[in-house]
This record gives sequence, structure tokens and C-alpha cells, in this order.
Amino acid sequence: MVANQTTHREKASKDLAPLPDIPEKRYFSISEAALLCGVKAHVLRYWEQEFPQLSPLKRKGNRRYYQRHDLLLARQIRTLLYGEGYTIHGARERLQGRGRFPHRESPDENQRQLSLDVGGASISVIEVRKRWQYLRQELSELLDLCGRRH
Repeated sequence: MVANQTTHREKASKDLAPLPDIPEKRYFSISEAALLCGVKAHVLRYWEQEFPQLSPLKRKGNRRYYQRHDLLLARQIRTLLYGEGYTIHGARERLQGRGRFPHRESPDENQRQLSLDVGGASISVIEVRKRWQYLRQELSELLDLCGRRH
């Protein structure tokens, strides 16, 4: 290979600016989340549409409130897109566990932070969130049934 030529992977794996530590806070506004993730607010809103795992709480007036796990996921998306050169589709597949993983054996720091130890088994925050949403739906349906009978 000629000295000036670089491979596609080398071009894609550019150095990203280091991100600030995430403060010990429960909720973050979209502007705070954007600063902590190194992207602009409109990028986070776009990622919410493209990555179903990224779904911050929405309150009055559709205001978004990001939690720590949302920030960690957004940082991981940023690394996949801007650091490793994945497309949106490829990053989505990678996050859903269907994509090809790089040569590394150990998961990166963000992935380790996105898992929880529940009953001796390590599961991802995303999986916990899915289970929580399922339970909420079940409880809502039970409440509807109870309300109809009285």
C-alpha cells in the first residue's frame, strides 16, 4: 500500500474528543445530555427515531429527560457512528446484537456500563427496560379489567 493511502477502517476510526464525566444526577435536560454526549440536541432527537433503545422520559410539553443509561447508550451510538465508522443501520444492528463485532474480545467500557447484575445474571439496561415496559403494560391491562368489573 502506498504511504498516503489509508484503508476505509483507518479513515473511519478517527479519534473522538474525550467526553466529560457524567455527574451524579438522576435526570438531564436535552441540552445537558447533548453536552455530555458530545453531539447537538437535534442529533439526539434524530437518534431517538433511529434507535428504539434510546427513549428518554417525556413529561409535560414533551420535554425530554435523559437518565444515566440513556447517556451511556447515546455515547455508545456516538462511538459506533463517529469513531468506528458504522452507518445508522449498522450501528442499530450492532446494538441489537445482530451486527458483526470487531476483533476485540472484551466489550468496550460503555457496554460494560450498560449491563446490570440482576439475581446473579448480567443483563443489559435495554433488556431491563423492555421487561419493565412489558410489566407496565400487563399491570395497565389488569387495572383496566378491574375497572370494568366494578
